[in-house]
Amino acid sequence: MPVTPAYKRVLLKLSGESFCRENESGISMSELTSIATQVKEVVEAGVQLAIVNGGGNILRGKQFSESSETIIPSTAHYMGMLGTVINALALQDALESVGVATRVQSAIRMEGVAEPFIRRRCIRHLEKGRVVILAAGTGSPFVTTDTAAALRAREIDADVVMKATKVDGVYSDDPEKNPHAVRYTQISYNEVIEQNLQVMDAQAFHHCMEHQLPILVFNYKKVGNILRAIAGETLGTRVSAEGKATTS
Repeated sequence: MPVTPAYKRVLLKLSGESFCRENESGISMSELTSIATQVKEVVEAGVQLAIVNGGGNILRGKQFSESSETIIPSTAHYMGMLGTVINALALQDALESVGVATRVQSAIRMEGVAEPFIRRRCIRHLEKGRVVILAAGTGSPFVTTDTAAALRAREIDADVVMKATKVDGVYSDDPEKNPHAVRYTQISYNEVIEQNLQVMDAQAFHHCMEHQLPILVFNYKKVGNILRAIAGETLGTRVSAEGKATTS
C-alpha cells in the first residue's frame, strides 16, 4: 500500500552499533541488509534521505584515547571518524545492491572513495532521489556524530532528525533499572532539559532546539519502523518545541 510521507527531507542518524549484532563488533551482513531494505522503502515513498552513521562498531575515538597513553586524544578521534567512513562504504554497497542510488560524502577529504561534503552538491543529490551518506562527522575531533547529524540536518534544511536506536524512545528513567519508567510519545525541548533526559548529546540537542528542528527517537530494529516513522505514525518519542509531555 502506498505511503504518504509526513516529511520531504529527512536526516537519519544511525549508530555504529546498528551495523553489528548485539554485543558484537565489526559489520554484520544481515544487519546491513536489514537497514538497506528499510531505506529502500523510504526512498520509494519519495523521501529525500541523508544518513549520518557512527563508527562505534569499528572504533570509538573517545574510549580509545582514554585507554591509551601512546595515542593522543585528537588522533584517536580521527581514527573514530575513519571508522564511520568504513561503515558508510559498506552501507553504500548494500544500498546499491538493492537498487538504491547512493553517494558517500566525507568531511575528511578522500576523493578515491568518497566525495567531499559540499552542501549544494549534497542537496542536488537528494533532489535527484539519491541517498547521501555523510561520513567522518564534521571533520574535526571532539565532535560527536549526534552533533554532526544536527549540524548537517540544519545545513541541508531537513524537516526532522530521526535518531534510530535499539530502544522504543525516550523514557522518564532507565527502564532496565526502574520498572515504573514510562515512555514519552512526545515531549518539548524544555521538558527534556528540566528532566535531564538523554535524547542526544547536549551540543546536538541545543542545535536542534535553537532552530526548532524536531527530533524523533525510535526503534529501527522493528522491521518497517523507519518507513512508519517517515509516514508520521505515532511511534517512538517526538521532541519538538510545541506541546506538553505525553506518555504511551
